[in-house]
Amino acid sequence: MNQAFRGYNMNSPRFLRTSAVELAPREEIGFECANGHTFFIMFALEANFPTDWDCPRCGAASKRTDGTVGEVKQPRKTRRHWDMLRERRSIAELEALLAERLAEVRKERG
Repeated sequence: MNQAFRGYNMNSPRFLRTSAVELAPREEIGFECANGHTFFIMFALEANFPTDWDCPRCGAASKRTDGTVGEVKQPRKTRRHWDMLRERRSIAELEALLAERLAEVRKERG
């Protein structure tokens, strides 16, 4: 049975009634924002479920209603240009490069 689904929404009752379509196992996860809005998002069972989601009504951060708390990620340390430079060169090498460059600049100035 080969059917074309052009123009159909995946949630359309007509689409979902077709026997040729087998949906992946899913789970509905509830979320609630600080403003009291409750909503549900459908996830595939093999997906990693997030612990927070932006509220579709007000945009506020929402937490899961089942109380699941995710792991707290440590913020990455900001790597500045100097940090990356120090990973590649020692202070002695940097001093030699600086002296070489200063000599070139002084030579150009005359």
